[in-house]
Amino acid sequence: MTPRFPEPAGIRKIVHYQEEILLENGQAPAVPAVRATVAAVVSNPWAGTGPDTDLSPATEQLAPLLARVLTDRLLESLGGTEQVEAFGKAAIVGTAGEIEHAGALIHTPYFGNLVREFLEGSSIICFADDRADAGQALVVPMWHKTQAATRSHYQTITTRVSDGPRADEIVVVVAGSTGPRPHPRIGDRTTDPAVTSAILEGASA
Repeated sequence: MTPRFPEPAGIRKIVHYQEEILLENGQAPAVPAVRATVAAVVSNPWAGTGPDTDLSPATEQLAPLLARVLTDRLLESLGGTEQVEAFGKAAIVGTAGEIEHAGALIHTPYFGNLVREFLEGSSIICFADDRADAGQALVVPMWHKTQAATRSHYQTITTRVSDGPRADEIVVVVAGSTGPRPHPRIGDRTTDPAVTSAILEGASA
């Protein structure tokens, strides 16, 4: 049996956050949605190295393990791949690391492609990354996992690890939602009218 926390991943802790909006502007959403994040706090394998360091070997080893662990936990939380409609990803590197270290763990096929596969998506995954002290909150954007033009699923969730990342750590996050924003009603990019500055100038003339 594969261990829940693969030893090579260097995971110190996993933080799970979940929310369900029961009322929005005094009314229950027509399509209730559960949103969740799963964050792994890992040792930064490149801490103390210079900007000429090749990030590929550690990325190829660590990123797939994180993709598997985080998506497994997210799917447990949200009820399986068929329930997940929107997804996103994020990373925060500690102050002793480079912002590129965060990017190396979420912006390559060794993470992004696998997260997309495990969550049965096809869209590009929305993302956020930052460098910060422990406890920094991060707003993670999401959109529809197969229909990126579906504006009803443009949403965010805020996540935070109270004691991470430490200076030599990275927090890696996968986020998901089972549905749209509460009361979506602004259409989507497939049905939008043509809007240009010239058209708007003509309308106001």
